[in-house]
Amino acid sequence: MSKPINLSRAFLYAALLFFCLVYLMPLFVMVITSFKTLPDIKAGNLMSLPQEWVFDAWGKAWSSACTGVACEGVKGYFWNSFQMAIPAVAISTLLGAFNGYVVSKWKFRGSDLFFSLMLFACFIPFQVILLPMAATLGKLGLANTTMGLVIVHVIYGLAFTTLFFRNFYIGVPDELVKAAKLDGAGFFTIFFKILLPLSLPIIMVCVIWQFTTIWNDFLFGVVYSGSDTQPITVALNNLVNTSTGVKEYNVDMAAAIIAALPTLVVYVLAGKYFVRGLTAGSVKG
Repeated sequence: MSKPINLSRAFLYAALLFFCLVYLMPLFVMVITSFKTLPDIKAGNLMSLPQEWVFDAWGKAWSSACTGVACEGVKGYFWNSFQMAIPAVAISTLLGAFNGYVVSKWKFRGSDLFFSLMLFACFIPFQVILLPMAATLGKLGLANTTMGLVIVHVIYGLAFTTLFFRNFYIGVPDELVKAAKLDGAGFFTIFFKILLPLSLPIIMVCVIWQFTTIWNDFLFGVVYSGSDTQPITVALNNLVNTSTGVKEYNVDMAAAIIAALPTLVVYVLAGKYFVRGLTAGSVKG
């Protein structure tokens, strides 16, 4: 005999499906619009499928769309974002792991105050540091450079990565560290040989968090980058706001999808580790 249908469960699934469709609707509109011709966009409605599927908008968005005075598409800015995001994610994750290790397993005088100040840094708005950071980069000779953007994102993201790793390492038994000390392991040996190999879940959390934050950032990109080092978010804004007589919505949508693809791929490939890593240190600490 088949089990009776649970009405409450059926209603729950129906509600979840409805909200999922609502959430995905903007993405659906973007995708189908990017494959439409301009006459097709003007003749139909947002939800209608293309009368003729064309890829011209994607090619133009990548290589020949105007982003201000230059008409070279978004490909250069796309690689600028990678050159900025990859080292910033790697450095902030490694330094966050090191800080989390120190404040959780090597208590020192003032360590709690140090961690409290790092935690406070998580709540500082971007706008507060714009002028001081601009002055600092100027004195260091890193204004309008990719390295300057990397430093900005490392500094701002360090508080979050430290918090993530500290909460994770709190859940690692102290006896493990004490046993390693008795065996003669030093400060760095314990970190690189014992704790870091156990940290894959929280490393994935930090990589996803930092990559998404850095890749999608617009404020730091528009303030601290030069014309040759602008990230793709700035180029996308310039493309949308550049007027050439005809508003090409299909090109705008294709460029927006290109800009969103890396973060989408990261979430699809590593998203399952995100919640697992965040909850790994939630029992203690």
